[in-house]
Amino acid sequence: MTARKKVGFYTLGCKLNFSETSTIARTFKNEGFERVDFSEYADIYVINTCSVTENADKRFKTIVKQAQKNNPEAFITAVGCYAQLKPQELANVDGVDLVLGATEKFKITDYLNDLSKNDFGEVHSCEIQEADFYVGSYSFGDRTRAFLKVQDGCDYKCTYCTIPLARGISRSDSVENVVANAKEIAAKDIKEIVLTGVNIGDYGKGEFGNKRHDHTFLDLVKELDQVEGIERLRISSIEPNLLKNDTINLVAESDSFVPHFHVPLQSGSNAILKRMKRRYLRELYVDRVEKIKEVMPDACIGVDVIVGFPGETDEHFLETYNFLNDLDVSYLHVFTYSERDNTEASQMEQIVPKNVRSKRSKMLRGLSVKKRRAFYESQIGTTREVLFESENKEGYIHGFTENYVKVKTPWNPELVNTIQKVELTNIGEDGIVRFNFQESVISA
Repeated sequence: MTARKKVGFYTLGCKLNFSETSTIARTFKNEGFERVDFSEYADIYVINTCSVTENADKRFKTIVKQAQKNNPEAFITAVGCYAQLKPQELANVDGVDLVLGATEKFKITDYLNDLSKNDFGEVHSCEIQEADFYVGSYSFGDRTRAFLKVQDGCDYKCTYCTIPLARGISRSDSVENVVANAKEIAAKDIKEIVLTGVNIGDYGKGEFGNKRHDHTFLDLVKELDQVEGIERLRISSIEPNLLKNDTINLVAESDSFVPHFHVPLQSGSNAILKRMKRRYLRELYVDRVEKIKEVMPDACIGVDVIVGFPGETDEHFLETYNFLNDLDVSYLHVFTYSERDNTEASQMEQIVPKNVRSKRSKMLRGLSVKKRRAFYESQIGTTREVLFESENKEGYIHGFTENYVKVKTPWNPELVNTIQKVELTNIGEDGIVRFNFQESVISA
């Protein structure tokens, strides 16, 4: 009997990519492949790429070299966003044998009849207009949490973004499929599901393969709220103009949806928001934050923000800094603007020098540390429920409260994948919160 072929996966980028890697991995498993860690010897390595930042592009070559080190004869395949946007560039990287675009990646095993190394990378990449069908996916990186994809693509035309070029039009899974996947996940004793997609607030569009749809994001969260066996549901990231009061109220009243929102802002200056072609102004963002805090005072709110966008003057940046400083939010994800080919912003004038971008980024990262600290301090003395993760990190086990406060305690394997009631007591020197157990610790 011949030994099973081995396959290793590496994922760059977002939660959506992680969910799709898991789906691709299941395809390999169904074909009789054995999945191994990317750091081990494999016959095939699959790299799921990202194109959101410059660094993701650069890291690709390093990851290919790592695969070649593990097995110089391995068949190396690139899939994902960067593979769709710049297939030839990836195919030209030494060692890459196959590049698959947006529609081909889920049919990857169809392209693997011959695993002998190619002199040149072979490209199968569609015109992005053809990426109009939906493939559902979900992943579980560890036993505690799963990423459930509910939507793909985007109809927004933000001037800095390549995602519509990489993933196509906005389209959604059916409510029935999403609920069925959620039940499958619950049956695996996974305690938390994170809803993910490119623009999940747009959920419903493309439900039937066209623009007609019967359901909205609110309908979806209502249905998921009824699924038994899921302890926690978390909304990964939702545009402020698509986060409606009804959804906020549902989360506030739900037993399973947690009080944690991640709402992209991108700039606190209306002039820059207009240049970015965002679909709201800062006043709407304030309104969304105030609504969340009104019904969930302890909610955690994360913010995406881009610095150094073309035309962002010192005044515009200070407007953003002061806006965020005054806003009742909990942490920031700061992105330094980087030019992406075929975007409107890459043709704009008034380019911000790289050193200025870097300085602004550092200032906002400092503000994020301050914000997170203030949020954690506001939670000291409260009783929370913590979901513990599965990794032993230097003798400690980590977990997150429902409102996304990170905690740690000395390693105890009995805590893995359990939810425990705790009282938050103090913040350690490492910025992570310590606690006292409210009830005896028992194995779940």
